[in-house]
Amino acid sequence: MLSLSDAAATKLHELTKEEANPNIGLRVYVYSGGCSGFRYGMMLEDQPTPDDNVLEANGVKVYVDPQSIDLLTGSEIDYVDTLMGAGFTVNNPNAVAACGCGSSFRTAESAGQARSCAH
Repeated sequence: MLSLSDAAATKLHELTKEEANPNIGLRVYVYSGGCSGFRYGMMLEDQPTPDDNVLEANGVKVYVDPQSIDLLTGSEIDYVDTLMGAGFTVNNPNAVAACGCGSSFRTAESAGQARSCAH
């Protein structure tokens, strides 16, 4: 399915520790865009939608819509903090190609809809 690294879980616990809502979770999704065809999106969400795949990884709820789940199966969400910046990343075994800047990807089964890579 989808997993969170210890670093990602720790950062998400930090971000949500003051929230009173026990349903708050990380929404992870894939949408068309970037020069390789697909891009990742993440945001905190108050609750899942009725169609979401809901999982708990390292004590964090993760919500994934049905359209994104196949593209994310086997992926790990990580949190990296380097001199160049900090943020969440997706290590996706389904991605067979990515753009040079790493912001978009494609799979063997689907190339998505490539667009210019505007940051």
